Amino acid sequence: MNLRRDGERVYIRPMKRSDAAALYEVRTRNLDFFQTYEPIRAKLVLSLEDYQARIEDDILHWQEQTGYTFGVFLRETDEFVGRVSLSNIVYGAWKNCTIGYFMDQRHNGKGYTTEAVALAVDFALTDGGLHRVQAAVMPWNQASIRVVEKVGFRFEGLSKWYLQINGKWEDHNIYAVTQEDWHK
Repeated sequence: MNLRRDGERVYIRPMKRSDAAALYEVRTRNLDFFQTYEPIRAKLVLSLEDYQARIEDDILHWQEQTGYTFGVFLRETDEFVGRVSLSNIVYGAWKNCTIGYFMDQRHNGKGYTTEAVALAVDFALTDGGLHRVQAAVMPWNQASIRVVEKVGFRFEGLSKWYLQINGKWEDHNIYAVTQEDWHK
C-alpha cells in the first residue's frame, strides 16, 4: 500500500516523529488564525513535546486503523504546510470517517488544501477501505465550503449546535462523498 499520495503541487504522507518541530512551528505561528475554527485548548500554547505526543498518537491510530493523519508538504521544497486527518473511523457496515484539515495561513488561497483533501479522500475510498467520508463545515466558513465542493462532497444538511468552536456551539453543514461519487 502506497501511503504517500502526490498531487500536482503538494503531497501527503503519514506524519513522522521528525515532523514534530515543523508541526509545532506552523501551529504556534498560526495560533490566532486557527482559534476561529477550533475548540478552545486547555493550554493556549502547546509545547514541542505536546506535538511529539500528538504524532505518537497519530502513529498508534494508523497501526490500529482508527485514524489516518497526513502531513501536507509542498512538492517543490518539501516544506510542511498543513495537515489532513481522517478520524472517527468506523468499519463494518458503515465504513465511514470524518475529515478535518488545516493549512498554514501563508499558503491559504493557493488550492493546496483542495489538493490535499482530494488526495486524502482518494486514500480513504481506496487503500483505506472506507465507503464514505464526511466533512462538517460551519456555514460561514466559505473557504472550507469551496474546498469540499471542489473535491466532490455533496451537501447533506445542517446539524444544529454540532461542535463547540472557540467557546461557542456552532451549527455545521454536513457534506459527504462516497465511493459511488468518487471520480478518481
